[in-house]
Amino acid sequence: MSEPTGKYSITMPRDIAEAAKARSGPSGLSAYVAAAVARQIERDNLNELITVAEAEHGPVTDDDIQSLRDQLTEARREQNQHGASAA
Repeated sequence: MSEPTGKYSITMPRDIAEAAKARSGPSGLSAYVAAAVARQIERDNLNELITVAEAEHGPVTDDDIQSLRDQLTEARREQNQHGASAA
């Protein structure tokens, strides 16, 4: 069952509206805009969480980010090796 909807009037630059219309596909402009707004809310919420975490633990450094990327790359490599040997 889908969420209840409401009708809203928004104003946006014409070129953005036309590009959105062109990309909206069969679901239509309203669904396209709703999905874009939902993604923005997710990003805003994530930024709020990051701000709280950095206030409590300090900022994340480039070295921290690279270390986590390296760990993720290694975990994916191991997962692929285990997946290939199980097949």
